[in-house]
Amino acid sequence: MTSGAKFFLEAEDLSVTFRDENGELDALEGVSFAVRPQEFVCLLGSSGSGKTTLLNAIAGLQPLTGGYMRFSQEGRPRTGFVFQDANLMPWRTVLENITLPLELEGVPSAEAAEQARALVRLVGLEGFEANWPSGLSGGMAQRVAIARALIQQPDLLLLDEPFGALDALTREQMWQELLRIWGAQRQTVLMVTHSIPEALLLSDRVLVLTPRPGRVCLDLKVDLPRPRREEMRYTVEFGEMARQLKEAIG
Repeated sequence: MTSGAKFFLEAEDLSVTFRDENGELDALEGVSFAVRPQEFVCLLGSSGSGKTTLLNAIAGLQPLTGGYMRFSQEGRPRTGFVFQDANLMPWRTVLENITLPLELEGVPSAEAAEQARALVRLVGLEGFEANWPSGLSGGMAQRVAIARALIQQPDLLLLDEPFGALDALTREQMWQELLRIWGAQRQTVLMVTHSIPEALLLSDRVLVLTPRPGRVCLDLKVDLPRPRREEMRYTVEFGEMARQLKEAIG
């Protein structure tokens, strides 16, 4: 792989093996790829292909067994992580859930609240600042989770199937919301998904992982113009890329 500052992240020959009393399980093997600054990359593959393991390794939550990762900046980048479950604290309001990361950093409450209100506007939750999580729809809860991840002003945003638990209509609405938010913030994004349409409508590139142990078997550039629109799903270009991804997944 060619090294250079043009890459935000370079991964070379990554491997992750889980060991317990029952033996060893190879989750990832020989994974290599690079991500450019502000690029939106989706990780696609069948269940058990190591997508979440790879995301956790990039976040520094999962030790590598082999290989290495290198970031263009010194040290690990500031990282926001959004999971499939919004994981909101039920005893904190929408605004209080968003401000939590800044509170943990010791940011004064007035300053944290001001930053949180700006993100409330960005994710389209004005008027719900004082609501409890129990009164939010699934899509609204994920907007709170995204805002909570963004309040740290991360250089890298990791998304682990953030819309996987939503119904189809809400999920498609959240695709457009995420594109709008990313267009305003322009973090480097890596997102795990099982959905081919989701990957193609959101990303600049799609990395397909093989069944365990996961390896990159396809690195597909998504040559669709931005802004992305729902009707693109019915174009010949979209259909051809979807075919390539489906064949790669197997």
